[in-house]
Amino acid sequence: MLKVVVPGQIEALARSAVDSALAVHRALGPGLLESAYRDCLQLELSTRGHAVEREQLLPIRYRDHTIPRAYRIDLLVDRELLIELKAVEALQPIHRVQLTTYLRLLRLPLGLLINFHVPLLKEGLDRILNLDFQTEVSPT
Repeated sequence: MLKVVVPGQIEALARSAVDSALAVHRALGPGLLESAYRDCLQLELSTRGHAVEREQLLPIRYRDHTIPRAYRIDLLVDRELLIELKAVEALQPIHRVQLTTYLRLLRLPLGLLINFHVPLLKEGLDRILNLDFQTEVSPT
């Protein structure tokens, strides 16, 4: 059976990121712009000791050419966890596809898609796995 196995330190990082997002959502509630949540989540993660890069422009390779500013990620935490933020009525399939593509390009196993425009944050939280990290595991 194939399964994406996420290393323990990245799982711990994801738990810390979710706890941080919950703290921001409890303090601010829904209804603000994505940029407000991004800035507050960056601050919350930083106060918890994480290195956070925000709105980083990243390149892609296409036909032996580098496209220097091909995409922009919301938050990269400790260079191991990608977080994409939204403040929309409802997450759409394209939001998940976008994060999946970013994970593949960055070669990361796990990303979080967080929509702050919900009454309860758990309703706006998705874990997205990079299927490139699938490995064979024995059934238990």
